[in-house]
Amino acid sequence: MFQHFQRSTWRLLALLISLPTAVLLFGSIYMFGSTYLEGKPANIWSSLEWASETLTTTGYGAYAPWHHPVMILFVILTQFVGMFFVVLVFPIYVLPYIEERFEMRLPRSLPPMVGQVLFYRYGPAIDSLLEELQRIGSPFVIFEEDALLARNLRDRGYPVVLGQIDEDREGLVGVEQARAVVTNADDHANATCILLARERGFTGPIYALANNPLYRPPMIKVGATAVYTPTHVLGAALAARASTRINPAAEGLQLLGTHVALAEFRVRPDSPLAGRSLAELQLRQRHGVTVIGQWHGGQFIAVTESAMRIESGAILVVVGARANLVEVERLAAPIRRTGPIIVAGYGTVGSKVVEMLRDAHELTTVIDERLAPGVDIVGNVLEHATLDKANVRQASAVVLALSNDSEGVFATAVVRDYAPEVPLIVRVNRAPNVARLYQVGADFALSVGQVAGQILTYHLLGEQAVAVEQRLKFIRVRAGTLAGSHPWHAAVRERTGTAVVAVEREQTVFVNFDPAFRVRPDDLVFVCGTLDSLNRYAREFQTAPNDSRSI
Repeated sequence: MFQHFQRSTWRLLALLISLPTAVLLFGSIYMFGSTYLEGKPANIWSSLEWASETLTTTGYGAYAPWHHPVMILFVILTQFVGMFFVVLVFPIYVLPYIEERFEMRLPRSLPPMVGQVLFYRYGPAIDSLLEELQRIGSPFVIFEEDALLARNLRDRGYPVVLGQIDEDREGLVGVEQARAVVTNADDHANATCILLARERGFTGPIYALANNPLYRPPMIKVGATAVYTPTHVLGAALAARASTRINPAAEGLQLLGTHVALAEFRVRPDSPLAGRSLAELQLRQRHGVTVIGQWHGGQFIAVTESAMRIESGAILVVVGARANLVEVERLAAPIRRTGPIIVAGYGTVGSKVVEMLRDAHELTTVIDERLAPGVDIVGNVLEHATLDKANVRQASAVVLALSNDSEGVFATAVVRDYAPEVPLIVRVNRAPNVARLYQVGADFALSVGQVAGQILTYHLLGEQAVAVEQRLKFIRVRAGTLAGSHPWHAAVRERTGTAVVAVEREQTVFVNFDPAFRVRPDDLVFVCGTLDSLNRYAREFQTAPNDSRSI
């Protein structure tokens, strides 16, 4: 029976034994000293009373004062011992005992798992996904090994089980009934959980979120269905947003050759474009350009109606003839793409960003507080001296891949104030902090929880996940039912969310259309939009997929 006692229980038992022992010991010594050193005979009961009063600091009454030096020193020592007990009794003995009794309220075994998803260990990578599962009512259970974290999760309303799978092999009893298992611990613990789940007879899918991609094959071997590395996917997404070489912002633009270009312009607060609608600005009619959409708050907002307003500070995505784009650039503000890409933070995510950028032959400058191979500047990104040394104002983009969200928010504010016109891409740990980063000036922010959630959404919910980074695409299609209409007056945007940017007719490409222009049945139409909007265009204007030539 005693071998099942917890550590705090043993400590409490030791306290209950040590207190009366101390009273008896000090009372006996006092009785001897009072009788033979002070000449005041004392019986055992009065001596025990003195000892208890001293140890509890409740006072001495008629027993004071004392005269013999040894007796005085002994009384002083007893006082300090009493203070020692009073100070330590609650934090070391009583509070741990109460905490463990509180922890006992947390389940130590899995509930019936039929239809439920089991998450092994909680962390930022699954935070967004758990919120979504809770929102839609999809059942799940978290198996957590940290007692404090388990209590916090329960307080948030999450179903949680407390245990140690490497110590208690019975902790996963019932896992064989689960719908799926997601492991989110360190790689070694993930492998242990996968192995134990398979030993228990679980035959369903197990998805592992790994830190090191080198461990993917061993995890597959011990039973994982699929292994993902969200931090590396996050690094790739940040690199793609910083560089136009990794994943061009508008796939297929090259077929238009020199006729049409795509540009991104940051709209300054004092720009005549800021706060005005496209209907008011009439950029097509006045400047011969087409606004495809704008990046604002980290989201790409495609133009679907002329009433859409251009937000101050947004990044405007515009298509048109190069000479016409120069005119719009003067109205907004150009995004510089000639300098190096600055990467601050050279951890797991930062090193992946740098690796991808260098593979794409981008010029990079790496800032980190510690000297390591691959770090160009050792310093704190919060200090202007470091930013000066990195020449941040001349950068084509800055990627903040810091491991701490609080530091990331402050660094975003510092860099935005230091270099207002430089695109700022930020890595986040927890999805709720994304909004804070946009408030202080980030152009694009992405959390590991968003990445992991999007990876697992399809597998757990049976839904197609939204792409980590939404990109534009050009396609060239036949006229379809657009024939006979003016390219800009057929409500293409309102009906599909796409934009007609050019028309090819007998080897001639038109980018500006006078009021009398009409699309002919044998014309080829260049349409720009997201993948979903382009699919809507194909349906709306009856352009069969085999009738189109994707670029």
